[in-house]
Amino acid sequence: MLRIASSLAFALALAIPAHAADMEHGKQVFQSCAACHSDKPDALGPSLVGVIGRKAGSRDDFRYSPAMTRAGFTWDAGSLGEYLKDPQAKVKGNRMPFSGLADQKDVDDVIAYIGTLK
Repeated sequence: MLRIASSLAFALALAIPAHAADMEHGKQVFQSCAACHSDKPDALGPSLVGVIGRKAGSRDDFRYSPAMTRAGFTWDAGSLGEYLKDPQAKVKGNRMPFSGLADQKDVDDVIAYIGTLK
């Protein structure tokens, strides 16, 4: 019986995230991204409003790197997480001058915040 309870507790621990996403913290971390990713037409990077569910490199109002236009995936929490951790590993040859976020909590919180940009 102890063995079953122990196995059940372990399975539940794997199913529950270590922390809930904190959108306010994500908004603070995103401030360093906002220097390039704004809604202004002359922004250095594409707007991230509505990015979740959008095909990578597909906005008509931004000139993407060839690597990003060939990326072939749609932005979701998983692809954003991979990209935010290591942009060059996710899309080799992209032009974004950003080395990535090392802290998984920062990544999760930024994704939660980006999800509110509609």
